[in-house]
Order: sequence, then structure tokens, then C-alpha cells
Amino acid sequence: MKKSMIALIVIVIIIGGGLLATRFINFNRIGADTYYVKIATDGKKTSGQASDGSTYIDYNYDFTGYNEDGKEKQVELTAQKNLRKGAYLEVFVKDDKGVTSYQEVKQADIPKKAAEKLN
Repeated sequence: MKKSMIALIVIVIIIGGGLLATRFINFNRIGADTYYVKIATDGKKTSGQASDGSTYIDYNYDFTGYNEDGKEKQVELTAQKNLRKGAYLEVFVKDDKGVTSYQEVKQADIPKKAAEKLN
């Protein structure tokens, strides 16, 4: 009885930990390279049709991104909204998938070598 109760508690802890991990960890960023970009223009507007028949609009961007060492890489990003001009983004890129995630950052949070290239 005591062993089965301990096993049940361990299983609950493992399941609870897994649920918390999916809530707080962005798995799209794990193993991705980080680049920094600056939004200078509006995205190229494209539209399409979803499988349920509804239409959607995407905005496509082509950037030159810079990593923390100042090395550049061409980055293609698709967003569901037109991003704010002048905004700085931290972009997460995987070689096999392209951009998997991004977030807006303050200019002061960009590593020095990347910031020098963006300005």
C-alpha cells in the first residue's frame, strides 16, 4: 500500500511538471540560433484561404539579422500582423525550419556587436 501511494505521488508530480513545462517553456526556441533585426518597412501583404474556408492575411518580411557576434544572416519572417516600424526583434532561427519564434526587445537589450550593425 505504501509503495503504491508513493508511485502515485511520483506519477502526479511527473504529469504536473510536464503540464507546467508546456505552459512556461517555448519549445520553438530550444536549439535555435538568436538573431536581432530592426523593422524598417511594412511587410509584404499576402492572403490565403484556410481549410475551413475562411480567409487570412499574413505579412512577410525579409531581413538581414545579426547574432551576438555581429555575424549576419538573411532571415525570412511571416507575421499575422503588420509589425511596428522602428521596432527591434529577437528572432529565433532553426536551420531546418527557419524562424520558429520572435519577440520585440528594447534596443538596450541587444548585444553590442549586433546593435552596431543594426544602426
